[in-house]
Formats: sequence, C-alpha cells, structure tokens
Amino acid sequence: MAKTILVVDDSAAIRELFAATLIDGGHQVIEAVDGCDALDKLEAQPINLLITDLHMPNLDGIGLVRAVRAHPRYRFAPVLVLTSDQCRAKEADGLAAGATAWAAKPIHPQRLLMAVDTLLGVHAPA
Repeated sequence: MAKTILVVDDSAAIRELFAATLIDGGHQVIEAVDGCDALDKLEAQPINLLITDLHMPNLDGIGLVRAVRAHPRYRFAPVLVLTSDQCRAKEADGLAAGATAWAAKPIHPQRLLMAVDTLLGVHAPA
C-alpha cells in the first residue's frame, strides 16, 4: 500500500529528485518549499512520513520538527532530516527536537528508499 510522504526543501531540484525516487518506490509525495508551507500541507492532508531539509527560509527543519511533534496527529510520525550540514551539534539539536533519523545529502536514491522503508516499518520480500 502506498504511503504518503511530505518532502520539504527550499530547492526545487532536490524536491523533484526525492519525489521521483519516492514515486518510483511506490509512494505518494506531497512537496513543500519550507517549514511554514509544510505545516499548511500537514493540515490539508495526512501523511505517513516527513522528510525535511535543515536550512530553509521562514521555518527551518528543526523548527518544523518541533512544530510537528507538538501536533497531536503527528506526535509519533517518523521524521527524516536530510541535510548537507555535517555539524554534530545541529544533528544533536534535531534529534533532541524529535527527529527520528538524520542523514547526509547527497543521498543515493536506493539508500533513500531503504531509509524510508525502515522508518515506515516496510520490509522487503525475502
């Protein structure tokens, strides 16, 4: 069954790349340009997983994670932060805010799908 994934990144090219990978993996994708846009989209349609960038205008990834964790519907939803920022302190802040996982960009499409399947509890056939 297809899962709905919200991809949040201020780069249109990154959103398109992730969306194409996730759609090829059998998922439905909603795109948002920043954290504020993501919060609006979360109200409009339920999701199963959130993938967000760290550095974005208006509301960054950590602020988005905090807002998502404060939302009753998404308190326990898996959140993957994908960023090119390799600062360990930022990673610690993101995980403390409630991110489920943290990974570096660029990410190979197959690795992205594996991470998504793990976070969604989907197991590949044996």
